[in-house]
Amino acid sequence: MRFVGSAGGAAGAVGELLHRALGQNVPIRIRCWDGSESGPPDAPVLYVKHRRALRRLLWAPNELGVSRAYVAGELDLDGPFVEGLERLFAVALEGGFDVDLDWAARRDLARMALKLGAVGFPPKPPPEEIKLAGRMHSRKRDAAAISHHYDVGNDFYALVLGPSMTYSCAVFAKAETTLEEAQTAKVDLVARKLGLREGMRVLDVGCGWGTFVIHAAKEYGARAVGVTLSQAQADFARKRVAEEGLSDLVTIRVQDYREVSDGPFDAISSIGMAEHVGASMLPVYAKSLFGLLRPEGRLLNHAISQHPSAPVRDQKISFIDRYVFPDGELETVSAMAGALEDGGFEVRDVEALREHYGRTLRAWVANLEANWDEAVRLSGAGRARVWRLYMAASALSFESGAIGVNQILAVKPTARGASGMPPVRSEWLS
Repeated sequence: MRFVGSAGGAAGAVGELLHRALGQNVPIRIRCWDGSESGPPDAPVLYVKHRRALRRLLWAPNELGVSRAYVAGELDLDGPFVEGLERLFAVALEGGFDVDLDWAARRDLARMALKLGAVGFPPKPPPEEIKLAGRMHSRKRDAAAISHHYDVGNDFYALVLGPSMTYSCAVFAKAETTLEEAQTAKVDLVARKLGLREGMRVLDVGCGWGTFVIHAAKEYGARAVGVTLSQAQADFARKRVAEEGLSDLVTIRVQDYREVSDGPFDAISSIGMAEHVGASMLPVYAKSLFGLLRPEGRLLNHAISQHPSAPVRDQKISFIDRYVFPDGELETVSAMAGALEDGGFEVRDVEALREHYGRTLRAWVANLEANWDEAVRLSGAGRARVWRLYMAASALSFESGAIGVNQILAVKPTARGASGMPPVRSEWLS
């Protein structure tokens, strides 16, 4: 069986390469550096801009090879990016991009690549790729991982995230709800679940650019402490706090959660931070936050989760690990809830928000694409392409159910086991 719509030139040969590598017809159209095209005329267009892209795929016939070629600008999708990626994503879900080729298949592919002039030493990875050194989840290495992702530039994040500067799943009440409205709804949902009241002391672990602590102080009169490992985030958050006239209520620190020692707090929020903790450190995470809460204090843990049946991510070939979230680890909902319970908490509520994150990410992709030239100016073409690929692929992962996002509300019980929670859910959400 040949590639659908095969033709002459480089495009026809690339189509044959893809078919041989993936073992199936690929529902895309190929355009190559020599101007040739092959494939269904109404399909998304995979544009192979340089032979070097094929060399990367020969040396790494998996998602790392594909992502390196895309980040380097040697491979692209013409037309609506998310829709084109969705077509490729369907192939990947059917066993597509991480292929295990035997020696004979690799030999034949190498011969075809040789005819295309694509054989040679492995190209150097794009400069946006990172491999961290040191003990995994040590404080020094965690700080380096956070800096790689979050210190891209506050102006760049403002283009992508919008005025709320909120880098976590929004909550859309209606079809017409805007991203800004949905992000306000999310932080207010967290505040209500925590039962915030005037004068309460709240800790926000991984506070980002300060959106939640500002909301907690401004709308509820809470005294808020936000901690982050990103100096750029802290600088931005402090400026926002001052502009809001909330400096007497809000403190922003560059600090590891393991270093916070000025408890007790009445409530703790962790919004989109636990993904950086790591499975081996979950007991430390849970016990640290437990120790910082007063009895009957509440913890709201908002985190992305992995489906129990999902394969374990191979960090050696993972685009996410090399370019986006080095050392990031996703846990199942049960693992996260279990870790909190083992740490002493009583889990009182779990809410899934998976569909909301797909919509949030699509809004971020739209923001990036609408401001593409400025994003490239601020961060470079490679970094902008990392973000486009990461957010578009993540949106599809949430929409397919491969990953989810959940809010777990937990309480520090007293010696008698009382949680202090109202008996009816509607009462503590009012």
